[in-house]
Amino acid sequence: MTLPVTQPVRSRSGRPDAAGAGVQARRWIAWLLLLPLAAVMVAAPPALAQRGAPESFAPLAERILPAVVNVSTTQTVQNRGRSPVPMPEFPPGSPFEEFFRDFFDRQQPQQDPNTPPRRATSLGSGFIIDPAGYVVTNNHVIDGADEIRVILHDQEGTELKAEVIGVDKETDLALLKVDAGRKLPALSWGDSEKIRVGDWVVAIGNPFGLGGSVTAGIISARARDIGAGRYDDFLQTDASINRGNSGGPLVNLSGDVIGINTAIFSQTGGSIGIGFAIPSAMAKNVIAQLRESGKVRRGWLGVQIQNISPEEAEALRLPEAKGALVGMVNPGGPAEKAGLQPGDVILSFDGREVTNSRSLPRMVADTPVGKKVPVELIRRGKRETVQVVLGELQPQDVQLANAPGQGDAAPGKPETIEGVGIAVTSISPEVRRQFELDDDVKGVVITQVAPNSPAAVRQQLRAGDVIVEVSQEEVGSPADVVARVKKARDAGQKALLLLIERRGELVFQAVPLTEE
Repeated sequence: MTLPVTQPVRSRSGRPDAAGAGVQARRWIAWLLLLPLAAVMVAAPPALAQRGAPESFAPLAERILPAVVNVSTTQTVQNRGRSPVPMPEFPPGSPFEEFFRDFFDRQQPQQDPNTPPRRATSLGSGFIIDPAGYVVTNNHVIDGADEIRVILHDQEGTELKAEVIGVDKETDLALLKVDAGRKLPALSWGDSEKIRVGDWVVAIGNPFGLGGSVTAGIISARARDIGAGRYDDFLQTDASINRGNSGGPLVNLSGDVIGINTAIFSQTGGSIGIGFAIPSAMAKNVIAQLRESGKVRRGWLGVQIQNISPEEAEALRLPEAKGALVGMVNPGGPAEKAGLQPGDVILSFDGREVTNSRSLPRMVADTPVGKKVPVELIRRGKRETVQVVLGELQPQDVQLANAPGQGDAAPGKPETIEGVGIAVTSISPEVRRQFELDDDVKGVVITQVAPNSPAAVRQQLRAGDVIVEVSQEEVGSPADVVARVKKARDAGQKALLLLIERRGELVFQAVPLTEE
């Protein structure tokens, strides 16, 4: 996702906005926000429970505001050298911070090592989820902070030092704890699974450091993927959300939290009615685990998957392009132990339909470690169900290991594969050096892709790709590829399913099969 920027996302004390620096962006950016929210657990009056817009949101706001807090952080940051194009300030840990740091670093002179560091303060939002003083906010609001303070929404503006109970960078959530010496007003979780597109919602937070602010809108969409992480499943709302709103709650008309305001799309940094909130169905489980152990345990299946294109669906003899296509099975993982194989198409997991490769990781992550779940799949045109006992996701499990190889084949002259538009050769030491292939890579190497072939036009294949399978059958030589292609053509197939290894990852590609 390419997203440019004209203003910083968070408020900084004593610093001008980046808009004044003349930075004008031409592409969109998802802005992470920072702000607080609160709600008292009181039954909603009939006027608010009814469908449609209430006569006034005031009763709801009066009940929720006491449980909303401002989150203030202080940290030491290194000043950069003088530059004609200053980089806008992003919340630490935001998905876009690294992208824009790289972008601006390429345009700026080297920073002066003699420039002394400075103390920076940022303001965000949060809400109390338990009267004992547990506060929910975004991880990017407090990430890297030397000190965190929570400011209550009471007459005194009570300011309390906060302790970090736990953070989860994968979902951008954090749990804090304050000691007020008394019970605090708190919000309760709502069910985001029941919220519908078009339902009224209210967002509360700390935009631009102004303190508790209430805006209303509707749910514009569900299950949004904005490229922030592997578990993206955002609620989209047109309730006005601005810089400083991150960590604040999105509530339904009963006053229950159904989302945590996290990001916006904007050209200016201000609200244009496209905001995103982490759904409570995800946040509730994460926060509960952070409170219990300070960390999050996630289920692990042990597969690398991809979406299914219409061409791949045809090659796999699927009725429709739906499900998650298994490209690689982690050796020794839960999937391998259950008998899953590359080329399997996962249709459902634990009774829930898998529509694409984005939905499956969320399902697996939310499932308790050690649980035995049924996985329905299609293998070579036949429907099967296997039982998988989930493992626990570890950092090293994110990058799947390569399968062991079987040595190099004898070198040979590249073979042109008619109807596919590629030339291939066996893997020799020379070819391995030329294309920088690891020692354990096996298969047949693509040495050339015809410029006007379908594979080139769609950018599916490239020189250096290693063909591991053709039509779900292993290949070890160019002759194997020729034979599999002939077999597919004789069977009347319009597309050829290839399993490709590229830079240590396995991916399926359905390449149109043209006439010779």
